[in-house]
Amino acid sequence: MSTAVVVEAPGVHRLTAHEPVSPTAGEALVRVHAVGICGSDREVYQGNRPDGYVRYPLVPGHEWSGTVVEVGAGVPAGLVGRKVVGEGFRNCQVCDRCHAGETTLCSAGYEETGFTQPGAMAATLTLPARLLHVLPDEADLTAAALLEPAACVAAAALKANARPGERVAVVGTGTLGMFAVQFLRAGSPAELLVVGTRPDRDELSRTFGATDFRTKDQELPDDFDVVIETAGSASAARTAASLLRRGGRLVLTGIPAPGAEGLDPTDLVVRQLEVHTVFGAPPAAWAHTVRVFGAGLLSPLPLVTHELPLTGFTEAIELAGSGDPAVGKVLLRP
Repeated sequence: MSTAVVVEAPGVHRLTAHEPVSPTAGEALVRVHAVGICGSDREVYQGNRPDGYVRYPLVPGHEWSGTVVEVGAGVPAGLVGRKVVGEGFRNCQVCDRCHAGETTLCSAGYEETGFTQPGAMAATLTLPARLLHVLPDEADLTAAALLEPAACVAAAALKANARPGERVAVVGTGTLGMFAVQFLRAGSPAELLVVGTRPDRDELSRTFGATDFRTKDQELPDDFDVVIETAGSASAARTAASLLRRGGRLVLTGIPAPGAEGLDPTDLVVRQLEVHTVFGAPPAAWAHTVRVFGAGLLSPLPLVTHELPLTGFTEAIELAGSGDPAVGKVLLRP
């Protein structure tokens, strides 16, 4: 019997029998290979995700990979048997933001797989086929389960528009930070600095292409062209801004707690910093991620430290929030 994780309410979950949902017109049924745990999954379980961004009871899971096993009417039959990943935002496709390709800003309201719609912590997932991105036949589906966070970072890298030979930096050394290093490295920078709080991330950062690593309490430069912040704290945002030259480009991806003190607007104006933000990944970022992954320029597997069955959901949530430096990305395997 196949199973699914259902979070009934904050702090309350159960394993339940899972029946695949046959795809209707425009949909695809995917057999889930692996699903990742991230901070937002912990928010769902703990009950501190903002109102409007979760709907209980819920099957969580927005970072996933799998194989198409059935398609509904109007979907190309050639998708069956293909390895895929999928966008999470269930955008309307008809508002002005969707038409502009900014689907994460859909004005019809927020709907996302694993938060307001059934997610991938189950044997199968049924979703609109238009959200799928097909992977190469030889793709490693365990590695591909990390392409959702990678796509969010790809959105940041595209906004940063780092040019070959520029000096670039990443603030934050978690999963997003390590993906940011890889995307920036692919653009042939003159220097690639990583700034974090954990000295033990030095070696991994350099493995992914960093040319220098420093902790935030060390002396830091102030003349970089591009900085991507991934740590999710107000202090990290300020550190990121301080690394930039006048006229430099900053991309913020982390989400600090509400009420956090932000950047100094006087500093932003006087130094004419170009500031961008990212929330989720639009289709262009997903397409870019899959292309870079297919070209062998992304290495997600070194970030995975634990793989558990769905019955290990509680353990996975605890591991992901433990702060243990030995814990990286945690995957569940339906």
